[in-house]
Amino acid sequence: MDHLHQSDSPLERVVKRFFTVSVAVIAVAAFLGAAGAFTGNPFLYRIHPYIFFIGFGNLAILLFNRYLTATIYPELVVDPAKQMRYIISVLLALVAITVAVFMEWPLLKAATGLFLMILVSGPLREIFTTLSVGKIWKEVSVRYYIFDVLFLLNANLGLFTLGLKEAFPESGLIPFFVTQSSYFLGSSFPLSISVMGFLYTYAWRDSSKRELIKTLFSLWFYIFVGGVLIFLIVILIGHYFGMMLVSHILLFGVMALLGGFALYLYNFFKASFHHPALAFLLSGLALLFATSAFGIMNIYYIKGIPFGYHPPIRIDKMWIYHSHTHAALLGWITFSFIGMIYIVIPSILRTGSLEKLRSEQALSALLDTITMKKAFRQLSLMLLSSTGVLLGFFLDNDILLGSAGVVFGCCVAYLLKNLKTEFYRETLTTLETHAK
Repeated sequence: MDHLHQSDSPLERVVKRFFTVSVAVIAVAAFLGAAGAFTGNPFLYRIHPYIFFIGFGNLAILLFNRYLTATIYPELVVDPAKQMRYIISVLLALVAITVAVFMEWPLLKAATGLFLMILVSGPLREIFTTLSVGKIWKEVSVRYYIFDVLFLLNANLGLFTLGLKEAFPESGLIPFFVTQSSYFLGSSFPLSISVMGFLYTYAWRDSSKRELIKTLFSLWFYIFVGGVLIFLIVILIGHYFGMMLVSHILLFGVMALLGGFALYLYNFFKASFHHPALAFLLSGLALLFATSAFGIMNIYYIKGIPFGYHPPIRIDKMWIYHSHTHAALLGWITFSFIGMIYIVIPSILRTGSLEKLRSEQALSALLDTITMKKAFRQLSLMLLSSTGVLLGFFLDNDILLGSAGVVFGCCVAYLLKNLKTEFYRETLTTLETHAK
């Protein structure tokens, strides 16, 4: 039974702060992108993916990912004071990158990347001084969670080198493949890997075929992480057949994952209850499928265009490139993490600890019926608005693109209201119980 408490624990306070800041960052990124579509302002076009990946990308791995890892290995203690410093540091990085892009100060961009690299090195050092490689490899989900942090370090390295390349374009010291596009691509990988680990940990927790699922996700770890690394290599060397081969292998893997999860979801809903978090995760996988499909189309049309060339695809096919990136950013990543938030945040705040996440009640009906119904309405509007964004790119219609972006941002921001109402209700219930 959940214990009753009137005042928040340090863990609860930092979780609430993470929740508020991270959701606000995603919503602000969506609003900036929409404003860019309405106004045609190049600064707004450039800044919104930086806000998303520097803000949410770092917060999700430094804080949220740590909760998931510590749930499995409690020796990786969550330090609320340190996590609060992470939040403040990421907010400072957001201010720095905004000034750097607006003023066109590439050295400040490089300094922001270096600062974030130093920030991420702390959790990495804690992980590898606390857990042995054997212990990491023993738990499939922990493999995903640890590689998240490694890929985040690499993404921040990409920001650092991108700033240096922009500051000294004629030096030749920075490799040709360091571009803004490759930085955004690299920043999406840690978030994608984190979702994969979460799907394994929680989605199939009650499955009767747990051992089979473990084997398949272990295999998928090598295919997905290895495939991503190989894919980067074949892009850099411009090997067209290699790009097509690897991208199709990953596409078929995503199709298998999507089909398997849809079947699992059908059985879960039939036997248990309609959990909105699982529906968000399924929608995220569907948009990952769309991301993969747009990616393959992108590869087809970049044939003959060297990596690092701008624009990275034929100008009349840029809608494919933008659809690929936004299906990943607004779709796969955002939908999936909202689903994860609907499970993880209530679990922590109801107990003031990670215990419920470690138990068989992680997928229980923690939220009341009204909150869950509102979550499904939120999901429906997000699906419509994200489809509107993709149609806006295809039709080259800035009004549709901007309008859909505004609706999407409002839907993301609604998460603050929907879950905070539930938290306040829990507080009132606690106080009423003590009063009696």
